[in-house]
Amino acid sequence: MKNQSIRLQKYIADCGVTSRRKAEELILKGKVKVNDRVVTELGTKVALEGDVVMVNGEIIDLLSVDHVYLALNKPRSCVTTVHDPEGRKTVMDLVPIKKRVFPVGRLDYLSEGLLLLTNDGDLANMIMHPSFEVTKVYEVKVFGRVNEMLLNKLKAGIVSHDGVLKPKSVRILEQLPQKTWLEFRLNEGKNREIRRICEAAGVTIDKLRRVAIGNLSIDGINPGQWEYITKADLLKKIGINKDGSKRQNAEVYVSTKRSVDVKKGSKKQKNATIADSKDFTKFRKEIYFETLDSIKKTKAISAAKKQEKENK
Repeated sequence: MKNQSIRLQKYIADCGVTSRRKAEELILKGKVKVNDRVVTELGTKVALEGDVVMVNGEIIDLLSVDHVYLALNKPRSCVTTVHDPEGRKTVMDLVPIKKRVFPVGRLDYLSEGLLLLTNDGDLANMIMHPSFEVTKVYEVKVFGRVNEMLLNKLKAGIVSHDGVLKPKSVRILEQLPQKTWLEFRLNEGKNREIRRICEAAGVTIDKLRRVAIGNLSIDGINPGQWEYITKADLLKKIGINKDGSKRQNAEVYVSTKRSVDVKKGSKKQKNATIADSKDFTKFRKEIYFETLDSIKKTKAISAAKKQEKENK
């Protein structure tokens, strides 16, 4: 590494301050100094030995960084950020270690499941880059019954402002009396991709959890818990070679849950409402908590009236 120089945003990411994309934002905002001079040009290169880099007033040193890798089972009602201006619980509250790490990718507030945290910005960038086509597997519980037509709609995906959103595959895992569990497999995983595909098909999500990235799964890790993983094992499980190339014939996660044949009628769901019913839209993410509050208030009023009758 002696006498080498690398781009400033890569240096910051490799030091574990944040991802490379976020590092670029910090540079453009004038939050980064090199040798006590504010640098705002993204093409700037720094020497691994000799240059002094500061981010938000704190000196960082790539040569003294030990990289760590964590696999976290993120619970619901937790934000995938290092800091939250609204004061909500973040994934960092679940990882009380001295090393500074950051989450790789995102799971929204109501989503749960596998989340990687590291201070290795280079590896984080590879995992997120679409060229590596790292498959991400999700289990999604939706309201209502998913028939063949709806299943085909979900498989077909949608054309969005940021390109085509099309899952690698979608299958039914389980049919409940009024809900259905689905498995989605994504190669790219754009922002809120599954929620956007479901909304376009008129389907409302109840629960969404990521169960695997590549062949790395949350099996054996309880919600809110995390485990260390070595870089070698992580690379193997997500299908990337040590030199950064895509691994040929990489292992993939295979669920033990069998597919349900949508063409066969389900006794459990014979009275279930079709999943694209507008009756379920009140449970969508944007009004989810308002709906819960409304239901809670309605139950409280009913309970009060019942108690009033009993007291007469």
